Amino acid sequence: MFNVRLFVEATITLLVIMDPPGTVPVFLGLVGRKSRDARKRAARQGVLVSFLVITLFAVAGNSILAYMHIGIPALQGAGGLLLLLIALDLLTGKGATNHPEVEDVNIALVPLGTPLLAGPGAIAATIVFVRQADGAVGSYVALAAAIVAVHLVLLGTLRSAGLLIKVFKESGILLMAKIAGLLLAAIAVQLVASSVQGFITSGV
Repeated sequence: MFNVRLFVEATITLLVIMDPPGTVPVFLGLVGRKSRDARKRAARQGVLVSFLVITLFAVAGNSILAYMHIGIPALQGAGGLLLLLIALDLLTGKGATNHPEVEDVNIALVPLGTPLLAGPGAIAATIVFVRQADGAVGSYVALAAAIVAVHLVLLGTLRSAGLLIKVFKESGILLMAKIAGLLLAAIAVQLVASSVQGFITSGV
């Protein structure tokens, strides 16, 4: 039987962690100056990457972490350092490239798809929900439906972000890129701090 409680709980939890509205400034800071088609392609690819990463960890997350002897704190630390590098690029304006088509793909993969959308928090939450499913088919179906629903919301949010470009114009997008860099830096510091706290708590 379809586990409605798990579906609702997983959907709300992942929406709060992945924060679709909160990704809009960062998304526009990364691709706001690109064409409409490029923005839509980046949104589609980023959400697809996030979906694949979350699905992978839902299916084999426990086995992957156990086999590689990696804990959630290590994921948080790695994700934080990666986001910090991206944030510094945004803040200093050194993220430009002579190959925009390559940049679009890179942005969709990192940092948009992961670790911004499919970050340590979302991965950890997914693994916890898989453990809660405890082998029940209805619970697995509910969790799968929740993951799909969350990513549809993410896709709709990012695809509609282009409406803000008409309001903020070119100068506004440049400002948003700086704000996005600051936000990413703050998220990165929080992830690293959580990682250190996690290591201390676990006694590693």
